Amino acid sequence: MDIATLSARAVAVNRLYVEAFGVERDGLFLLGKLSEEAGEVAGAYLKLHGRARGSDAAPDALRADLAAEMADLLGFLLCLAAEEGVDLATAFEEKWGRYLEAP
Repeated sequence: MDIATLSARAVAVNRLYVEAFGVERDGLFLLGKLSEEAGEVAGAYLKLHGRARGSDAAPDALRADLAAEMADLLGFLLCLAAEEGVDLATAFEEKWGRYLEAP
């Protein structure tokens, strides 16, 4: 799935979320959720690698939790980019792609 499709799906899901919970969807909300999800990715990573409480769960379950938290983080990043009018594919290529181009 391309990034534009992922972005549209993320925004659609996020709209369902804000309607269900009655929160205001704006940049500050999205930034807060992005920060929250980054912390959850860190926690899941630490558990997977035996560095946090809860790391005694089944490795497959811990890996699935990490993947799910990464998906949440990506979803909120896509929503924030859409809110701010940022084309992430272009921004990524401009920022990271230049390192792959021959000098």
